[in-house]
Amino acid sequence: MKAISFDAHGPADVLRLVHVDPPVPGPGQVRIAVRSAGVNALDHKIRSGALRELFPVELPHVPGLEASGVVDAVGEDVTGVRAGDAVLGPTATGAYAEQALAEAARLVVKPVSLSWEEAAALPVAAETAWRGLAALGLREGETLVVHGAAGGVGTLAVQFAVARGVDVVGTASEIHHSYLRELGAVPVTYGEGLAERVRAAAPGGVDAAFDVAGKGDAVAVSVELTGSPERVVTIADPEGARRRGAHFSSGGRAAPTVPALTAALALHEAGTLRLPIHRVYPLAEAADAQRASEHGHLAGKIVLTVG
Repeated sequence: MKAISFDAHGPADVLRLVHVDPPVPGPGQVRIAVRSAGVNALDHKIRSGALRELFPVELPHVPGLEASGVVDAVGEDVTGVRAGDAVLGPTATGAYAEQALAEAARLVVKPVSLSWEEAAALPVAAETAWRGLAALGLREGETLVVHGAAGGVGTLAVQFAVARGVDVVGTASEIHHSYLRELGAVPVTYGEGLAERVRAAAPGGVDAAFDVAGKGDAVAVSVELTGSPERVVTIADPEGARRRGAHFSSGGRAAPTVPALTAALALHEAGTLRLPIHRVYPLAEAADAQRASEHGHLAGKIVLTVG
């Protein structure tokens, strides 16, 4: 099968289109014929070697954390998923490939009305947003600040919070402010004076903060605004969390993927889900896709089309 792989850490140029043997599903696993794969910031951070201590990988390595596709092989002890099902979810092997393995228990069925590209863009963003909000213990009527609200994770965090009856202030570049208003958030810009702008946008005070951007002093500002590091979560600034006593959240095999995807698909069913696709690249152009991801300031997710 065709796959994107790298055999040494480095810039996007290390990514190569190669031919490898198809993976074989083990107990509890299924193999997906990948139709589309999501591109995430973690992909290029692993590729570059910046996170080799936190996320070591065996080289050569096929990147990719999420996919949509059709189940084409089923391992032992699998229930609820069968060959021919259209699914989406996190992958156990690299999703930048024509076939990838996934834990069956972490997949959900793809609605016919959801495109392959939209489906592949959901798993990481939805799970990360859901996990962060759960750690904050949000209650209806509270006010939440989301730093980086216009990105993939931020977009889902805003929508999940609004659906719970939470008031949201979202930080983003001014070009994204109209989009945040459409999601139900009050937008404010990054940079010096952020705390004052947030206070003006939320005169009743801020109860919790979720940093998905890791820019500047977002964690410090959040602790200042909430008055409690216990109600500040970041997925992007572990050092800032350590210094300020806030929470750093990272996923794993025990991450609440199915509840997060179920909530996202409920919004889709209601016709309110928003997760724009910034651009779709063919598999062979994965290096260009990762370069765009590294550049940042995207209006939505980047995905690869595979099958």
